[in-house]
Amino acid sequence: MLYIATAHFRSPRWIEIQARYLRRHISVPYQTWSSLEGIDPAYGAHFDRVVEQLGSHAGKLNHLAMEISEVASDDDLLMFLDGDAFPIADPMPVITEGLSRAPLLAVRRAENLDEPQPHPCFCVTTVRTWRGLPGDWSSGFTWAGPRGRRRTDVGGNLLRILQLTNTPWIELLRSNRTDLDPVYFAVYQDIVYHHGAGFRAARPSGVHRDSLGPAPWPLPRMPVLDRAVDIANRRRWQAWEFRILKRRTELSNAIFNKIDNGDGWLHDLMGDGAASHA
Repeated sequence: MLYIATAHFRSPRWIEIQARYLRRHISVPYQTWSSLEGIDPAYGAHFDRVVEQLGSHAGKLNHLAMEISEVASDDDLLMFLDGDAFPIADPMPVITEGLSRAPLLAVRRAENLDEPQPHPCFCVTTVRTWRGLPGDWSSGFTWAGPRGRRRTDVGGNLLRILQLTNTPWIELLRSNRTDLDPVYFAVYQDIVYHHGAGFRAARPSGVHRDSLGPAPWPLPRMPVLDRAVDIANRRRWQAWEFRILKRRTELSNAIFNKIDNGDGWLHDLMGDGAASHA
């Protein structure tokens, strides 16, 4: 049995889409377990089990895995899937091959400042492995980001657990033929799509800030001018963030509408490679 843990938050917009693509592409018996914080309980009809939850995304996934572990067998598969992610092809061949070489496979968002940790937008392991590690999606453990700044994010503690237990894992990397955005709207290993920021405003990521943001004007060594230039730099940055947010929101909505209508949307990301998908 494959158990799928996914959390939806305040918006039901991805629920029917995700359920549709799971039905289309999952070729083994499966159950979907989810939480619907801030969402009409009627949407629970799309899932096998709905668990009442509050708190962080990582905490919800840890809780779902705990509840699943109470009813699942050791050899059952446990899949984590973000609410705005879904398979675009049968993932089982990749899963079966990957788990023959390592006990866990997951997306690694190398495109996002070379993040090193597993990401829960798509991750598969066995119930035995998750119990034994034990798995934990919390942030906390840090790594060096651009210019040496320490960073952490969801999956940070799982990365450290894998390191401490010498547990290998299979990295699934971005495979877009066309990047409409350097971070969002991602296809991984040609089997799963992750929209990104599907339940919140798509603000500039670290990649956008580091590579696309406006270069600050140098501060003059005069107190009054120094303050004036600093204020101007902050206003320029805020204006840039507003423009990025507006453009990305428009693009996000356009892609969502294409997905919702089944309007050849994958061709925008995969070109001719989309012919055998979705």
